[in-house]
Amino acid sequence: MARQKPLHLYRNIGIIAHIDAGKTTTTERILYYTGKKHQIIDVHDTKDGKGSTTTDYLEQEKKRGITIQSAAVSTEWKGHQINVIDTPGHVDFTIEVNRSLRVLDGAVVVFDGVAGVEPQTETNWRLADQYNVPRMCYINKMDRIGANFKHAVNGIKNRLGANIVLCQVPLGSSDDFIGMADLIAGVGYIWDSSDKDSKWETIPLDQVADHPKVKAFTTTADTEWVSQLAELRAHSIESAVEMDDDAMHAYLDGQEPTLETLKKCIRKGCVAGKLVPVFCGSSYRNKGVQQMLDGVIDYMPYPGENGGISMVDEDGNIIGEQAVTDDAPVRALAFKVINDQFGTLTFTRIYSGVIKKGDTLQNVTRGKKERIGRIVEVQANATKEIDEVRAGDICAFVSLKETETGDSLTDPQHPVLLERMRFPDPVISVAVEPKSRNDIDKLSTALYKMVKADPSLRMEVDQETGQTVLKGMGELHLEITIDRMRTELGVEANMGKPKVSFREAFGQTVEHTYTHKKQSGGSGQFAEVKMIFEPGEPGSGVVFSDEVVGGRVPREYIPAVEHAITVESRQGQVAGYEVLDFKARLVDGKYHDVDSSALAFEIAGRACFREAQKMSKPKLLEPVMKLEVVTEADYLGDVIGDINRRRGSVSEQGQKGTNAFVQGFVPLAEMFGYINFLRSATSGRGTFSMIFDHYEEVPASMVAKLMEKEAK
Repeated sequence: MARQKPLHLYRNIGIIAHIDAGKTTTTERILYYTGKKHQIIDVHDTKDGKGSTTTDYLEQEKKRGITIQSAAVSTEWKGHQINVIDTPGHVDFTIEVNRSLRVLDGAVVVFDGVAGVEPQTETNWRLADQYNVPRMCYINKMDRIGANFKHAVNGIKNRLGANIVLCQVPLGSSDDFIGMADLIAGVGYIWDSSDKDSKWETIPLDQVADHPKVKAFTTTADTEWVSQLAELRAHSIESAVEMDDDAMHAYLDGQEPTLETLKKCIRKGCVAGKLVPVFCGSSYRNKGVQQMLDGVIDYMPYPGENGGISMVDEDGNIIGEQAVTDDAPVRALAFKVINDQFGTLTFTRIYSGVIKKGDTLQNVTRGKKERIGRIVEVQANATKEIDEVRAGDICAFVSLKETETGDSLTDPQHPVLLERMRFPDPVISVAVEPKSRNDIDKLSTALYKMVKADPSLRMEVDQETGQTVLKGMGELHLEITIDRMRTELGVEANMGKPKVSFREAFGQTVEHTYTHKKQSGGSGQFAEVKMIFEPGEPGSGVVFSDEVVGGRVPREYIPAVEHAITVESRQGQVAGYEVLDFKARLVDGKYHDVDSSALAFEIAGRACFREAQKMSKPKLLEPVMKLEVVTEADYLGDVIGDINRRRGSVSEQGQKGTNAFVQGFVPLAEMFGYINFLRSATSGRGTFSMIFDHYEEVPASMVAKLMEKEAK
């Protein structure tokens, strides 16, 4: 079957933002205006459990009014197919944004018009930088009291470092928000009402100031924007034509660029990641979504327009690039696995080739073959069977047995690894046990399924206590995982008190020699290693260096020593936590012609590491979180005082719209149950977000106290 729609008419985009900026509401409006659904459900109407928005269909999402897992929907706008992924904004579910951005061609970053740039927006922006994803900004909630377009735009420029082009500016704000001025098309859009089917009036930019609704503006900030429209348009035109030499020369020669030329220039800059178009609106009040959709078509890249996907060798080194085309061997990336009523769904982005039902693909990551039984197009929690998928498509394969998140699926005749996804390490853990004896066997199966679906979860069994330990990104992440096991897999479990994932480090450089000798009849064991262990820079990881000269340790035994250090560093000598950031230098050693073996050198390497770490005055490290609290100014003193009591430090404070904010760094060990304090101290008006920032040494006086607390 031939391709139904040319590749240049596809858009694969993600909706990303901080929690509560309006991503799901925006997605609902996109589906309504593109004719995909005929009724709008608002997020605040779902908490009674009776209705749900299209993309927030999990019971936990409906109850909490937040997005927990990314959901994919496909729709059409002006002849273009748009595949949209609505992602979570809560820091505990950053993994969902991470894996979505990995396979998307563009992203719409949604901002709350009152709060502007928020911490999770910064995190998501950095992820988009990491994967070179072109972006456009949509400043939402311009109808809210305290909405400040200038504050949001300055945040995008200064805090995110974006080179922006203003495509739109709002006409009015708060209750006076009536539409927007399109600086590129040179017109104003003024809505008749806030109804979902309301029409808008399109008027030339130079007539906007004389419109009766504009004349009725009550704040000077709103009238200032209107008075600057001509100047702002000139600035946007300059930013656009800078992206194209021909357009720039024509403009400098006094030739006014056409709308088509301007759009072409902005698109060129946006696709290359040099320019970020900025739009505005109010999704909840049904203003601006259609224009934002036009922006997606005008400025977001089609699959492959900003390059294909990198192919890598076993060590992750780039060895080539696969262009997005049907006329190439199949290359696809599995970016998400979920378990639901349909069985296991493996969400996959097709980069090249054509995959049909019944085909056999090679899972290059795991060295296994997978037969493609059913292929479905996913509409949030509904599926539609399709017979084939082609380059540029996003689909789901049903009941793949071996494939996990991040695996490369390719033509068996042309196997190649695709660039890997990078996942964060968990920072918090809880003990999990079944609620009843009947659930013992079911629990491990359910946990395995949850961990397979979510790479930011880890499961392990504590060797000393025999407890099953689940590690994740935060209290909410773990709580929701346990709740989803109940609702999706029918397994009830109890969750213990959260524990912090501490780390250890070498306190100072240590040189140590260890000799392993064993002689008890038959062939003996002998190995001697002399090693220097040096503390490394934060984030440098474990580095092994072979500096042996003169064959004092035979080449074939050195990998055994390196393996020993890698394995032993997972359990330090202070409290059994992983040891971070050090360099292990093997400088000398001795061997015996008969009694030496790889095993003997591995044993010597392990013992040398253990003894050396003890001798180095080792340090205990704890995860430190970047915290932001937003509340009314009256409560700021109590919040700052509490941060200091929690061994934290304040780095910045200021105004966000009508509220005040404070940012700082606080050890995670001091943050459990923080929401209870904040609600009580701010009469329920305060909100906070925190994200892992770095590991820091625990003060010596606190080590015993913290370990005692963790042991409870």
